Amino acid sequence: MYAKDTTVSAERTKMEIEKLAAKYGASQFVSGWSGTQALVGFTMKSRMVKFFLPIPDKNDEKFRHTETGRWRSPGSRADSLAEKAWEQATRSRWRSLFLVIKAKLEAVESGITDFEKEFLAHIVLPDGSTVGNWVAPQLEEIYKLRAMPNLLPGAGESSVGEDR
Repeated sequence: MYAKDTTVSAERTKMEIEKLAAKYGASQFVSGWSGTQALVGFTMKSRMVKFFLPIPDKNDEKFRHTETGRWRSPGSRADSLAEKAWEQATRSRWRSLFLVIKAKLEAVESGITDFEKEFLAHIVLPDGSTVGNWVAPQLEEIYKLRAMPNLLPGAGESSVGEDR
C-alpha cells in the first residue's frame, strides 16, 4: 500500500492537491465529502474534472480487529487503536490520490500524453456524470456483441464491419 506509514494529514494533502491544480493552471477547485466518499474537482483546459475518493468505513472489521484477531470493542482503550488505524488508511488514500493527480499532470506537462487522454475517465459530462461513469457500463456489452454503441439515440443498430 502506497504511503502506508505517512504522517501527512488528509487535510494537508487536500491542500497540496489544490496547490498542485493551481500550479498547473486550474481555474477552479472544489473538494468535499459525503459519508465514505470524498470528492476533488477542478477546471483546467476548459474541462471540468472530478475524482471520487472512497474513504474507509470506520466500522470495517479490518479496523475493529487487532493484528492477532482480537476484537476492539467501541469505547474501550483498544478503540483508539482502531481510530488510529482508520486515520492511517485515510491518510494513505489521500496521498495516493495526490500521487495519481501529480503523475497525470506531469505526464501532460512533459508531452507524454495530452490532457483529455490522461484525464478522460474523470472529465465531467453535461449531466454531471464522468466519461468513465458513462463508458464503463457499456464496455461489457461492446466486447460481448463486438459492436459499438450508437452515438445518437434512435440512430439504428450497428455492428462491426457494417457499411455506414
